[in-house]
Amino acid sequence: MPSSILLQGAVGTVGVLIGLLFLAVGIAMVVWTYTDAKKNSAHPAFLWALVVFFAPILGILLYVLLGRSAR
Repeated sequence: MPSSILLQGAVGTVGVLIGLLFLAVGIAMVVWTYTDAKKNSAHPAFLWALVVFFAPILGILLYVLLGRSAR
């Protein structure tokens, strides 16, 4: 019986670590979009950051395809 308790703790720890990794990647995507949009977009950077916050994958794709000014 004690081995199943240890296994549950390990699975829970891995789950928390994966959740923290996804949170860190999400925050990094929002920060990158905001800083890049301040330099390379004619649209407000805050709005692009909100789009990426609420729809991460679609938001990044839209920003890269539509939001960045042509150099």
